[in-house]
Amino acid sequence: MTLIIGLISGTSVDGIDASLVDVSGTNFDIKIELVAGATYPYPADLRERILAVCAGETISMAELAELDDAIAFTFAQAAQNIQIGHGNATLIGSHGQTVYHKPPGREIREMLAKQAVGWESNPCSFVSSSSSSPLGYTLQLGRGAVIANQTGITTVSNFRVADIAAGGHGAPLVPRIDAALLSHPQEARCIQNIGGIGNVTYIPPRCDNWLEKIRAWDTGPGNSLLDLAVQHLTDGAKTYDENGSWAASGTPCYPLVEQWLSQDYFHLPPPKSTGRELFGVDYLHQCLQDAEAYQLSPADLLATLTELTAASIVHSYRTFLPQMPQRALLCGGGSRNLYLKRRLQLLLESLPVLTTDEVGLSADFKEAIAFAVLAYWRQMGTPGNLPTATGARQEVLLGEIHLP
Repeated sequence: MTLIIGLISGTSVDGIDASLVDVSGTNFDIKIELVAGATYPYPADLRERILAVCAGETISMAELAELDDAIAFTFAQAAQNIQIGHGNATLIGSHGQTVYHKPPGREIREMLAKQAVGWESNPCSFVSSSSSSPLGYTLQLGRGAVIANQTGITTVSNFRVADIAAGGHGAPLVPRIDAALLSHPQEARCIQNIGGIGNVTYIPPRCDNWLEKIRAWDTGPGNSLLDLAVQHLTDGAKTYDENGSWAASGTPCYPLVEQWLSQDYFHLPPPKSTGRELFGVDYLHQCLQDAEAYQLSPADLLATLTELTAASIVHSYRTFLPQMPQRALLCGGGSRNLYLKRRLQLLLESLPVLTTDEVGLSADFKEAIAFAVLAYWRQMGTPGNLPTATGARQEVLLGEIHLP
């Protein structure tokens, strides 16, 4: 048994998802068994500091270093806790906490565009950003060296930077794992993660040159605007709408949804990625301002923001997929939002909308499992990215290895 720990805190910053995974096999023929999974909430003051930085608050270098270490110690504690009663892990894959993400700039897009005439002939030819900086930049806090030292376990971290150095977005990184664990010999599938941000992996039937046809990108807001709105409406007393019950009691304002869907990001061709830098506090404030003209109740506002998440996902499928899949499989925290799931099912009509639980992979801990697998691949010398998903020029090894 090869036990590996996967750790991640996503854009919702609601806690550290930890998985203890038994991994075997090689490359796309890996097999996994989830031995244990748990979510460890951040201490309230640490979460507030992280959210403030994500929202653009200015801090000193000393404060940044302190925050980096505080996150690393919290991740290390999660790694130690997840092993209790299950045996000792030999490797940790830690995504860390993203506090800043900027996609690649125009120069990379133009350079790659010279290599092909379109998305279908070379999906790497489209890289979207309004920035003039040639390479993207992403920052995940929670130093792997600290985690390795605290746990005594070799730790792989900082997964995204190698893909970015190769001209990619450094996101999404889960598609290669989706392909390995969730592909089907006859069925095309969309794997839709709904965390703070939504992202999709389109996987064609596993035959012929199927890997070349995989597509993936960030679809837009997942839970981010919903959670921020709940906090705003309750003065911080609540952090999310459990099961989407509050939103389900309201009525979506469809003219507002159509207005919001005109936002440039939804119309950019993949590969593309986004985060709280776009769909964060400032975006919510603009949504609140737009909603004033319609005099929406709190429940109507939440229903409308939920509709934006669902509609942006469906718009993304219908606009950018080579063809619609046979089914959509949801994962992430948003997969537990029953109202959001119902809205997706309605908008996708006859296309079945399930969760990855229903095909044998934990919807709650799939992202944490993914970083355990990425660490495993890094140690084996197997590339972790898919250029068709991230826009990178080539496959690369992902992650920096830290010995205890």
